[in-house]
Amino acid sequence: MKRVVITGLGAITPLGNTVATFWESLLEGKIGLAPITKFDAEDTGITLAGEVKEFDPLLYLSKKDSKRMDLFSQYAVAAAKQALADSQLAINESNAKRIGVIVGSGIGGMTTFQNQTLVMDKKGPKRVSPFFVPMVISNMASGNISIQTGAKGISQTIVTACASATNAIGEAFHAIKFGLADAMITGGTEAAICQIGIAGFAALNALSTATDPARASIPFDKERHGFVMGEGAGMLVLEELEHAQNRKATILAEIVGYGANSDAHHMTAPLEDGGGAADAIMLALEEAEITPEEISYVNAHGTSTPANDQAETFAIKKVFGETLAHKIPISSTKSMIGHLLGAAGGVEAIACVKTLMENQAHPTATLKIKDENCDLDYIPQKKRSIVANYCLSNSFGFGGHNAVICLKKWSQK
Repeated sequence: MKRVVITGLGAITPLGNTVATFWESLLEGKIGLAPITKFDAEDTGITLAGEVKEFDPLLYLSKKDSKRMDLFSQYAVAAAKQALADSQLAINESNAKRIGVIVGSGIGGMTTFQNQTLVMDKKGPKRVSPFFVPMVISNMASGNISIQTGAKGISQTIVTACASATNAIGEAFHAIKFGLADAMITGGTEAAICQIGIAGFAALNALSTATDPARASIPFDKERHGFVMGEGAGMLVLEELEHAQNRKATILAEIVGYGANSDAHHMTAPLEDGGGAADAIMLALEEAEITPEEISYVNAHGTSTPANDQAETFAIKKVFGETLAHKIPISSTKSMIGHLLGAAGGVEAIACVKTLMENQAHPTATLKIKDENCDLDYIPQKKRSIVANYCLSNSFGFGGHNAVICLKKWSQK
């Protein structure tokens, strides 16, 4: 079995379009939510979203290529190219077949789907763009990354709703661990802030109707009532340890465990007792060959929905026991950027890597009112210095998908 390390990071987020800006903003507790500008959202009843700001695809793509990609693919390519530059991994004919891409996206090109459907309705089917299908289908995030970088190894897309990116990272980890690749570009991407995206989730009563950005995405808070839609991408470069060392790469952290399973329970609701999520956490710990006592920090799924936050709290208690569960620092990145759906696990994995590197845990910035059913240490409002050796990143999706990765501070041992 091969050891798998992380050597590069890339991020396009509502809090900035570089990893450095994203991470600094998280530590400062900045809120990346604001009134929706992509369309007139008044009729949806939803005011706020976590939109990516000042994104220029031409920094990463030719004008011709950018016009042939939906925004979710543009975000994916941008974050992937950032991660490759960070890792200083050069892809060429000698190594391309051993470098792969696995990316998660919950929805794919929803904005293009909406816009081209309107074109067909108003102007007829002959006016639909010839690039409609390759812009819409979810696999084109990984496909376009492969095309743009020259990676010729495994190229796959994971679609497991809000667990997509974490499943993608876990599968990329296994691809290297089991010798199928030397390096992988992996993470998640999403761009679903459009009329049908907001209207669809609003129809499920899943979205927050708050108008105050500081009281909209409020994970584990007693007043939480729904999530806030976000968008963006988070990508990582994973490498087999010796491969990274042979090229003298800077190693940021190590991935040591992955757990994935299904609640087999309900289309949208988690198991109330958190049983499926707890089992996924245990699978990750078992592969990492560590005990619950060794976990220093948990990056929670923490969506700000009543059922999910409570079920995740129960899951953590099942795994760690009441006493230990109350001692572990936990925070929700979504408190500041909203819910990036299939991209969430990508940017949250980046937050975990930075926590391990800097021994700093970002806050659940908007948590103010305690909930008796969510009574753990969620690092409210302000960042915290911690001793971080192992951490967990949790992601749970509609359909009962559970995915958890375990990351370790880099050391030769």
